[in-house]
Amino acid sequence: MKILTCTQQKEADAYTIANNNILSINLMEKAASLIADEISKRWDRSHRIVVFAGAGNNGGDALAVARLLFSKSYPVEIYLFNIKGTISEDCMTNIQRLQQCGFTDYHEISNAFEPPKLTAEDVVVDGLFGSGLNKPLSGGFASVVKYINASNAQVVSIDLPSGLMGEDNSNNLRTNIIRADLTLSIQLPKLAFLFPENEDIVGEWKTLDIGISQEFIAQADTPYIITEASEMSQLIKPRKRFAFKNNFGHALLIAGSSGMAGASILAARACLRSGVGLLTIHTPVCNHDILQTAVPEAMVQNDVHELYFAEPVDLDNYQAIAIGPGIGQEEETALATFDQLADCYIPAVLDADAINILSSHRNYLNRLPRRSILTPHIGELERLIGRCNDSFDRLTKAKELAAYLQCYIVLKGAYSTVITPEGKFYFNPTGNPGMATGGSGDVLTGIILALLAQGHSQENAARLGTFVHGLAGDIACRRTGEISLTASDIIAALPEAWKELCETK
Repeated sequence: MKILTCTQQKEADAYTIANNNILSINLMEKAASLIADEISKRWDRSHRIVVFAGAGNNGGDALAVARLLFSKSYPVEIYLFNIKGTISEDCMTNIQRLQQCGFTDYHEISNAFEPPKLTAEDVVVDGLFGSGLNKPLSGGFASVVKYINASNAQVVSIDLPSGLMGEDNSNNLRTNIIRADLTLSIQLPKLAFLFPENEDIVGEWKTLDIGISQEFIAQADTPYIITEASEMSQLIKPRKRFAFKNNFGHALLIAGSSGMAGASILAARACLRSGVGLLTIHTPVCNHDILQTAVPEAMVQNDVHELYFAEPVDLDNYQAIAIGPGIGQEEETALATFDQLADCYIPAVLDADAINILSSHRNYLNRLPRRSILTPHIGELERLIGRCNDSFDRLTKAKELAAYLQCYIVLKGAYSTVITPEGKFYFNPTGNPGMATGGSGDVLTGIILALLAQGHSQENAARLGTFVHGLAGDIACRRTGEISLTASDIIAALPEAWKELCETK
């Protein structure tokens, strides 16, 4: 699913109107009908609907919603803010339609505003501003927003919470943005919905298909894409009846140190549950017996050091390598990591301590093998790129790093994001807060390693691995709930996740 910028969405509206033989007022009516239906499903007629509308087309949507809910016998009040004395054509049409249906509880504000008393039983429909804003709200509109936010009313925002911009809110005033309980986005989601700092502003969000031209959307050039299951299922490679283990790759996992055998176990088990033919774990001597017992399907190769990774491995027998889970940051480990990467000619995944080692030895960054996959969480990423103002700034800097290093970055978290060297952003829709637990990232590393060893491209391995990781987390969450979920639960759910994805083909 593509994410268009707000400018592109307006172009999509115009294209649809011009090429699909539909009037803008009818497109507005379709949107209003879907919004009114969604509201009526969630709140019965005992709730008063208080509509705050602007004088533009977002206000026109809100007025049409008010009329449709009024026709369903909801108690409705409308406050339309016409400060500049100019009302859009479609908004004016909806004012006239309200008058024609006998609606009277309508208040048009041009200067002073006496706000209604809002209670917890009220539902506010926010139609003040849509996606056309390019600067923070101020003055009277900021006061209205603060008044709504201070109330106990439940808030439904049309398309975007008023005051929020669709992409970059780096210079916005967060106190002057509506805090919605539900945001009903027209046709496609907005980029800003996927950022953690906007969670309390957007609330729950849902897209409403009003019939915007699929031809326009297909042709639109955007770097922002939400991954879909149907696309990921097509990446799964069928297995031939006469296949044997060598057909599915030999993976090398460099992981673990004294006291951190668990990271290597989790990554190894996830790798083995994701289709790899053979797996060798290179680990310090102290972890040998632990891994032989905990992961009997894997081969264990001892490092020269008793306690940590200190010597690089010859790669001739392997199709892919992952390095980092639990290896620590000893100076010998750092030097061995750089030596390993210097001669690395197979696809590589770098996670955890391997990333931290790079961030503390930045002069080695440009020696990273091209097309490597880095899997940092926010803290690990910011050690590489510096502190960021917000998520949009973080994505911008991560894009620059991916281009400079010619690598893939999997930024872990809600909507984990695969950032490509070419500047594409693939947002992952699977996963849940229960996965915010130690070892979850090690599981992801193991999954991606297995896919690389089986011959998937770096981009496909990163995207498919991230999707299945989240899907397994969702399956595990259904079994355990969010609070009790562990990384081992994610691994236990991998067979069902792979099976489910295969069945969607």
